[in-house]
Amino acid sequence: MKKLMGFSFGILAILTLAGCGTSQAKSKDADLNVTLVGNPATANPAIMGDVNSSSLVSQVEEGLYTLNKKGKVVAGVAEKVVKPTHNGTVYTFKIKKNAKWQNGDPVTAQDFVTSFRWQVNPKSKSQVANKMKYLTNYDAIQAGKKSPNTLGAKALDQRTLQLTLTKPQPWLSDILATFGYPIKTDLFKKYGNHYGTSSDKMMAEGAYKLVGWSGNSDSWHYVKNPHYWNAKNVKIKQVNVQVVKDPGTASNLFKSGKVQETFLSGQYIKQNAKNPELTTTLNSSMRFLEFNDKRKITHNTKVRQAFSYIVNRKQVTQNVLQDGSQPAKSLIPYGDGNDPTTGKDFSQDVGNLLSYNPKKATALWKSAKKELGIQKADLEMITADTDEQKHVAQYLQQQAQKYMPGLTITIKSLPLAQQINRGSEGDYDIDLDGWQTDWRDPADFLQMADGTSSVNFTKWDNAHFTNLMKQIDDTTTHTTQQRWDLMKEADKYVIQQAGLVPLYQQAKAHLVSKEVGGLTYSITSDAQYKYAYWK
Repeated sequence: MKKLMGFSFGILAILTLAGCGTSQAKSKDADLNVTLVGNPATANPAIMGDVNSSSLVSQVEEGLYTLNKKGKVVAGVAEKVVKPTHNGTVYTFKIKKNAKWQNGDPVTAQDFVTSFRWQVNPKSKSQVANKMKYLTNYDAIQAGKKSPNTLGAKALDQRTLQLTLTKPQPWLSDILATFGYPIKTDLFKKYGNHYGTSSDKMMAEGAYKLVGWSGNSDSWHYVKNPHYWNAKNVKIKQVNVQVVKDPGTASNLFKSGKVQETFLSGQYIKQNAKNPELTTTLNSSMRFLEFNDKRKITHNTKVRQAFSYIVNRKQVTQNVLQDGSQPAKSLIPYGDGNDPTTGKDFSQDVGNLLSYNPKKATALWKSAKKELGIQKADLEMITADTDEQKHVAQYLQQQAQKYMPGLTITIKSLPLAQQINRGSEGDYDIDLDGWQTDWRDPADFLQMADGTSSVNFTKWDNAHFTNLMKQIDDTTTHTTQQRWDLMKEADKYVIQQAGLVPLYQQAKAHLVSKEVGGLTYSITSDAQYKYAYWK
């Protein structure tokens, strides 16, 4: 799970990629040139909470497990995918003898322990700490009552790692394949919370080394790691990455042969509808509005409900985005889980809980103003500085000011890292935010409204919803079917209360050169460059 993700690309970036066009594809040693839609916030796998950081880290690190070419979980630096013991609560992994860091040092069990402990340490302010919430002592560590050293992650010896859970976590394998990355222990002792702030302050043990990246870099390289345990099967020696926020620029770079893989959005997807090099996939991500529950106006339930009713989600996806995104029906995206008895998709099972009703929005807003004792209000909406998000924010601004008289919305577009920071600090009124999951279970989205969750930026603390989440997390007491029904109840409740206001499920669209093979996409994963090759 992670936070989701302008035009300032410029002549320099185009010159950087010049001469790297499709003519290079004739050489098997040619660099692969790609784009990323925004700047990663960190290269530290223990704290990464945004999609751009996840994209970067997934190319240079590998966990105990990894995803194969088809997006299935397979052994990574662990020797095999293990079966848990002690009623599904103890996992014991043996690390491959030839698993090494980029400098040739062996990857150790302690490197995973170091990473997991920092991830749950309150001092790290990790937005993905709760991925480890089933490990023993997680709650006490988060509450500051126990040391991170007591976490249920232990190095039995240099190559043996043992994880101990408080209760079964059937989706743990997905997490270990997409987020459970190690941290080089000696480097972490040296750099502390500065680990991962640049390519010089971290180390890779995956298919590629990270070269030339810092927190504000617009370009960098993935260079083949000769010490990677499976290096012989990595065909592309270097991948050049350029941040390109404007889809028009991205499209032009691809057409001119300067990049071989890039994203598309909006009208450019429509323009490329018949292009055989276009690939479009629904993403396991949802865009929604977060309302700061600690501020007077946005704390009001009727204000939040009014915002939900002003959104014509079909119009947003078809006219504003035009990229294959689908209107939200609830907080849970399509494809995020299936009923254990019937096999029915969660979003279909729970039904469409959202509707467009501007008249009802106006009535709710009028009632809210009376409750608040106000006639006018000024609210700021923060968003990422991407083309997609700017357009959606402008639509929401127009609808709110039209159907909620007396309300003025100011849009503040920020680099993703700044948006995430303001959200985590509670420095906002409304946040046009998003979440993307790496494992198919609706609880990953529901926990964003849980008052006890580290990723609940709204600080909406509803006792009934929190109790529902507590029951959902109790995998020992409840059967899979009971848990499923509880998640449906929680989804319906958070929508009714507008704890979060879902907007749409994102689609991801990429142009991939016909001369490149091995780049595949699924609902939960993007392409891994370690599988790419020149045809």
